[in-house]
Amino acid sequence: MIFASYNIQYGLGQDGRYDLERIAAAVAGADVIALQEVDRFWQRSGMVDGPAVIADALPEHHWVYAPNLDMDASYRNDAGRLINRRRQFGCMILSRAPILSSRNFPLPKRGTLTQHSIQQGLLEAVIATERGPLRVYCAHLSHLCPETRLPQIEAMLDIFARAPAEGGAWCGGHPNPAAGWTEGAVPPMPREMILMGDMNFTAVSAEYAQLVGPMAGKHGRLANPEGLVDAWVAAGHGEGEGATHANAGRIDHCFISASLSSGVREMRVDTSAQGSDHFPIFLEISA
Repeated sequence: MIFASYNIQYGLGQDGRYDLERIAAAVAGADVIALQEVDRFWQRSGMVDGPAVIADALPEHHWVYAPNLDMDASYRNDAGRLINRRRQFGCMILSRAPILSSRNFPLPKRGTLTQHSIQQGLLEAVIATERGPLRVYCAHLSHLCPETRLPQIEAMLDIFARAPAEGGAWCGGHPNPAAGWTEGAVPPMPREMILMGDMNFTAVSAEYAQLVGPMAGKHGRLANPEGLVDAWVAAGHGEGEGATHANAGRIDHCFISASLSSGVREMRVDTSAQGSDHFPIFLEISA
């Protein structure tokens, strides 16, 4: 299976042109795609419904979209009728295999006086892959500083840890099955997971160590068998190698359950992509 993650900068390319079809073409070969900075009904990007445009360009993929910024963009048409519309900005997950369930989690946000601080979130999708159900997360963390990202990572680790015990979108039974609440099979909440997204930190940061374990000098990285592993490293690259943004190093990441690391075949960055200020990353794992 091929997984891709791409901060698309709402379709604004390095040539100053907005082109969501170009974004879709760059990741079309992936089985599971995590996109950040997907917007709906912003003047800057032509008032388009970004998720709908991307989904139309990738018709073989199921998809879910989760806005983290959600603001009023309603208007009245020529007949005076109120048209309810929301100006949104968030994450999107697409998958060739069915997305069995999804949830969105707001992450901690710090209020500021002059700096631009936005609500960020974590989108979860449980996907029916060939190897069985898999949790896939798409995240976009604060760009401000480690002190704004560390609480976000702490919140994510709590979400990851408690998810299997919480169960799927519904579990157990219902006192009135005829009401349709238990329609279909119980949705799973598997232990194995993949986290992708624009993390806004590099491998030398405290945030990186919080996710994958501390560096113990000559003993190396202290990975936990029940924790997360950097798929880039599992693919044979050094932690300090690579760049996913021309001016910020490797800040887009893919972290996987340690149990998945033996199946990693390849991970790469497509530095030829021009559709955003970031480059898309691709991970191949054996099915």
